Amino acid sequence: MGRIVVPEAEALLDQEIKVLDKGFVRLVDYMGGDQRIVQAARVSYGSGTKTYRQDRGLIHYLIKNWHTSPFEQVQLTFHTKMPIFVARQWVRHRTARLNEISGRYSVMKDEFYVPDPNMVSFQSSNNKQGRGDTLPFDEAKAIIDSMEAEQRAVYDNYTSMIDKGVARELARSNLPLSLYTEWYWQIDLHNLFHFIRLRADAHAQYEIRVYADALAECAKAVAPIAYEAFEEHILGSVSFSRAECEALNVMLAGGEPTMEERPLKAFLEKLEKVKSAVPATDLEEPAPPTA
Repeated sequence: MGRIVVPEAEALLDQEIKVLDKGFVRLVDYMGGDQRIVQAARVSYGSGTKTYRQDRGLIHYLIKNWHTSPFEQVQLTFHTKMPIFVARQWVRHRTARLNEISGRYSVMKDEFYVPDPNMVSFQSSNNKQGRGDTLPFDEAKAIIDSMEAEQRAVYDNYTSMIDKGVARELARSNLPLSLYTEWYWQIDLHNLFHFIRLRADAHAQYEIRVYADALAECAKAVAPIAYEAFEEHILGSVSFSRAECEALNVMLAGGEPTMEERPLKAFLEKLEKVKSAVPATDLEEPAPPTA
């Protein structure tokens, strides 16, 4: 089989998907697609040996049953630009290859992330790492003005040191986490799905969720059937622990579950996801892999 060309992915190549105030995601290159996943699963050659319905059913079967290695055959390369604090969350996903702009070799640009006023919120009262209610507009605007003033002052000091001949690797050390950085990031489809599952979740920080959404748009273009199966069997699914299954049995018998506050809250959130599930349409029955 020659190089797989996916028209939807070709249309996205080198197109900036705008993210936050100054960031972006660009699909630079890709290798493979749905056909490559099917080929790898069947360990065969040539296209057209199975029908579209059979291929679709196979991909659904693979995702549903956690047969992940065929999805690792598909590679996507991105050029992304994000605030450093987003990059430090992003880089915790170690199953990728990246090359980041270096402040030792380059003078960093005067580009800092500034949130919209409606994203300036109080600390959550029940989530140590999350946001709560939004601040009143006037207070939010004052905080944003303060952030911008500090960013200007720090960058002016940085450029002053550069002008005096101070080494770039030292001059950069006081630049804040709101500074934008860029990198090339290459990852396989299986691990990209894992990234999206975690970072597009409602519990993730907003500033990385919007990047996960942009990456998802690219993944869907490269492998639309695989993304459909990912939405069906992973994003749209709920898994229960043993204790939660016991709680379900109690509820089905008409009782009330006895769990500590935090586990109970997580369990009830899962039940709400079940209640709010949107019925899937036009999905073929999963088919087992065939040679």
